[in-house]
Amino acid sequence: MNVKITARHFKAHDSIKEHAESCIEGLTKFYDGIINAEVILSFEKAQHSVKIAEVIIGVMGKTLTASAKSEEFEKSIEIATEKLESQLKKYKSKLQDKSGTRPDIRPEPIDE
Repeated sequence: MNVKITARHFKAHDSIKEHAESCIEGLTKFYDGIINAEVILSFEKAQHSVKIAEVIIGVMGKTLTASAKSEEFEKSIEIATEKLESQLKKYKSKLQDKSGTRPDIRPEPIDE
């Protein structure tokens, strides 16, 4: 999987990049068909310099995005990847619904 990290208007530390890559790699336990990922880091220069992380992942036929704001980049990345976990679970269940492999929705046999 290709992970691209972009820092807008600043240079990100290696520790932030490594943390982002490890969080993205953690998403593969929910769905292993992730093709690429992009993490965009930025900040608002308002009162307390809010850190923003936007995570975009590409899966077959779809692009999933999530963003989060917090006091630290690491926390923002974690919150955004948690949002993507639920999106991936939903995407995976929809794929399984279309293929008909979910055991809980099979029709019950009719007794004669």
